[in-house]
Amino acid sequence: MVKKLLIIVPAFNESGNIKTTVQEILSSQSVVDIVVINDGSTDTTAQEAQETSAFVVSLPFNVGVGGAVQTGFQFAWKNNYDIAVQVDGDGQHDVSFFEPLLEPIRQNKADIVIGSRFLKPFLGYRSSFVRRVGIHFFAYLISFLTQCKVTDPTSGFRAYSRKAIKVFAADYPYDYPEPEAIMLAKRFGLSVMEVPVQMRKRAIGHSSIRYFTTLYYMTKVTCAILLNIIRKKKVIEL
Repeated sequence: MVKKLLIIVPAFNESGNIKTTVQEILSSQSVVDIVVINDGSTDTTAQEAQETSAFVVSLPFNVGVGGAVQTGFQFAWKNNYDIAVQVDGDGQHDVSFFEPLLEPIRQNKADIVIGSRFLKPFLGYRSSFVRRVGIHFFAYLISFLTQCKVTDPTSGFRAYSRKAIKVFAADYPYDYPEPEAIMLAKRFGLSVMEVPVQMRKRAIGHSSIRYFTTLYYMTKVTCAILLNIIRKKKVIEL
């Protein structure tokens, strides 16, 4: 049975990137649906996305990457997709690695597959030194707390099973969600694994996490991860 696949592309002010990203995805997959979640962009992101064959959901204002991605999960759940893949709208994720992400989901070996830039043999672009410090800190913290080895907890290049789609459509971290989402997944008994991928520098624009906010980011996400341990589990029928 062929599983129904959706690519979720959250995008905030990705003019100049979003159209290229969508076209690249379409060139890599013969049968695929794409939904661009335009997160209240103030540039021409929505218009450029609408010039492609992707579905476009435009949020009335910027809710942040967590809210945008959860909107994508809700779209996937309501439209009966079996697998979802999250791809950033800035072109950093190399879509030639779709198949390694998808294969464990298709074979029911995992509910969430994370594309890691820190696993051999693909050790290319791995972000700035300052951001790598934060990534490695969260990798050690999450690995310790979950007893599940994670090397790239901030990677937004991920594939999800139908079960994971249901969980995250109902409950997903709001701000800087990727590290906390791993903790949430483990609380709901979802299996998580990583596969090696290669990433690229974004061609245009800047990341939402800049140098002057790194300490704030690390503090906030660390608190969210620790609070997730004691947070009351939301009831979701799986």
